[in-house]
Amino acid sequence: MKKLKICVYAISKNEEKFVDTWVNSMSEADEIYVLDTGSTDKTVQLLKKRNVKVFEKEIIPWRFDVARNESLKLVPDDTDICVCTDLDEVFIKGWRKTLEENYKEGYRVNYTYNWYINDKGIPEVTFLLNNIHPKKDYYWLHPVHEVLTKKTEEKVQTLESIILNHYPDRTKSRSSYLPLLEMSVKEDPEDDRNMHYLGREYMYYRMWDKSIETLKKHLELKTSTWNLERAASMRFIGRCYTALNNIEEAEKWYKLAIEESPLLRDGYVELAMLYNKEKRYLESINYLIKALTIKEKDKIYINETFSWDNTIDDLLSLNYYYLGIYNLSLYHINKALEYNKDDDRLIKNKKLIEKEIIKL
Repeated sequence: MKKLKICVYAISKNEEKFVDTWVNSMSEADEIYVLDTGSTDKTVQLLKKRNVKVFEKEIIPWRFDVARNESLKLVPDDTDICVCTDLDEVFIKGWRKTLEENYKEGYRVNYTYNWYINDKGIPEVTFLLNNIHPKKDYYWLHPVHEVLTKKTEEKVQTLESIILNHYPDRTKSRSSYLPLLEMSVKEDPEDDRNMHYLGREYMYYRMWDKSIETLKKHLELKTSTWNLERAASMRFIGRCYTALNNIEEAEKWYKLAIEESPLLRDGYVELAMLYNKEKRYLESINYLIKALTIKEKDKIYINETFSWDNTIDDLLSLNYYYLGIYNLSLYHINKALEYNKDDDRLIKNKKLIEKEIIKL
């Protein structure tokens, strides 16, 4: 069996607290290359101390795709497999062995990516990532939410037993994302993915009208064909209308999201949240029960954490309480507490429910 040359490459800026954990995880590779884009902390020194091949270059004006492409250039041409990661990501031990035993020459590899891991260490948002690839003909595209692209037709294999965990610094600013997304959409207005991301970003910034306009543009694009992402755009439009207190439009868009993707929980749960807020408790219960009939959680980035944590049971408990159905309210508050037994609000709610049951 031919020995594969495997190289990891990455970009960095002020990542000193991640260096040791990241290098330990990536050390199964033959070589590690990092392009540092202007760290003012000890990132560069720490990486060099761990024998990482570090190069320094500021990217002005800043674009993620340019930085990624510069970092990919550092990888030697005789490399069999390139592995792109960020310094806040960690492979589960044994990833190289899995590659060596299963890799098909010239293929790009899908693997398991735990994008959001809760405080208990349980992955809540998991999808397949594909940043393991040959070097030839690959490049990165788009100023932000950059995509690894191949100039020629590619072949892809899936190795789900390779697991990469994400442990981000959630205090880091993402203020550059909005202008970069606006740039990206200006450069390629027909790119449905970035139009969706831009609409979502406007929503994060509470720019409700801009978000609605942009997400509707996403839905109108000929290339907007992935029903799960389309459903997400519809839900986000619903959220914006909810924030604008246009309940009729919000309800309409949540229902459209359900029609677009009936096998995702998210539309049902968000509509149930709206009905709960509007004191339409029976309707809220109806959609929450429908959500619970969906047992399969696909490995896609679209999944909302609130569709799979204790939110559904929490809402059911509240709905049943306000309807005076205390036995079912107690049942669901106990289910919610199974997920988080130390939640003060849930504990107080349970005591209130039990008081009502005693009165009966």
